[in-house]
Amino acid sequence: MPRSDPPPRPIPEPTPPPTSAPLTEPRQDPPPGPRPDALPEPPAEALPRTVRLLLLARVVNQLGAFSMPFLTAVVFADHQVSLTTAGLVSAAFGLATIPSRLAGGVLADRIGRRTTIVLGLCGCAVAQLGVAAGRSLAWTAAAAVLLGLAFELYEPPSQAIIGESVPERQRVRAFSLFSAALAAGGMGAGLLAALLGHWDLRWLFVADAASCLACALLIRLALPHDRPAPRADDRGATAVRPLRDRALLTVLATGTAYTLVNQQTVMTLPLALTRKGLPAADAGLLFTATAATTVLAQPLVRLAWTNRLTTPAALALAHLLLAAGLTGYALSGSLPPMIASAAVWSLGDLLIMGRVYALVTDLAPPGASGRYLAVFGTSWGVAATLAPVLGTQLLARAGTTALWSAMAGLCVLLAALHLRVTPRVAGPAPA
Repeated sequence: MPRSDPPPRPIPEPTPPPTSAPLTEPRQDPPPGPRPDALPEPPAEALPRTVRLLLLARVVNQLGAFSMPFLTAVVFADHQVSLTTAGLVSAAFGLATIPSRLAGGVLADRIGRRTTIVLGLCGCAVAQLGVAAGRSLAWTAAAAVLLGLAFELYEPPSQAIIGESVPERQRVRAFSLFSAALAAGGMGAGLLAALLGHWDLRWLFVADAASCLACALLIRLALPHDRPAPRADDRGATAVRPLRDRALLTVLATGTAYTLVNQQTVMTLPLALTRKGLPAADAGLLFTATAATTVLAQPLVRLAWTNRLTTPAALALAHLLLAAGLTGYALSGSLPPMIASAAVWSLGDLLIMGRVYALVTDLAPPGASGRYLAVFGTSWGVAATLAPVLGTQLLARAGTTALWSAMAGLCVLLAALHLRVTPRVAGPAPA
């Protein structure tokens, strides 16, 4: 059968050359709201009720928590001893905090977190009253050691509650808010220290004891009951060995150097002020300035550019801010520039506290954050032991300028070390 040709097809009219209008004509405007391909702003998730109650309780506790910076000054002034002897008493307190921190992690697992927190706070109150009532050097030294043994019991369970109660993306924010809560109480504490310190430094220890008891009562009434502790022979219980984790040991080493600097700004500051001809009680005003900065600068933690920083970069920047503020301490001769310097180094402290505890929590295996945080927390005990001895020796032999300059130089060194050795985990969620 012969194939017939198809009918001729009409020739289409030529399409006019495209213009800018037809290019945009087919495009439809996106619906109102955020673009689907854009990263949304992180929601302001509410913290769990347990964490919020814990933060409130620690604010109450912090209202009287500026007695410890004055321990060396009390021993030095009331017992008429040398700076070296006064520093050794404070060092004995610091040494006692090391087993206290480790015991806090163990007790939190065995008798419960709420019980451990209450036990530690009540022990601190008894010891604080002992320091206030001490009329001999031996009595005061014994009370200082007892205080050290109770001082860190409540930290591992408190930090573990925070680290395990919030999702990983919120840990940096949660620990930063924990630091801010302590600072909020610290603002009132600094003013109280400035007020009571001009009267009698011993009253600072009485106020601290009262705040510890109030916090213990709030924790006992508000926090949920402790859950039964898992059996020691549960699967994986014996596999957790924090001291064999090289990443944790690296963070512990740099963290100990940081806490050594931090404790100089706390425990040695009152004596350094007297060397400049300023009242030791003015340290309370500097503590208030640092606390206010920590609270008011909280929005920095949620800025896009700070969220994009890796943990090593954020810690390096933080230590450079510390170095700048401590250099200001070294060069200042009066209170106003010292207050400005305190605000600068407080910004660095704010960046460190949120990042480093989130880092340690992320390094820990599931269910082991309490033990990891307890091991890392021994850095504070080591620093509290060394800081009074190192600080008093530097003050006695080289003066305040050398003390703060040395601490600033150490911070610059730490900034460089963080870029090389700090693990790159535990970054916050992108903003």
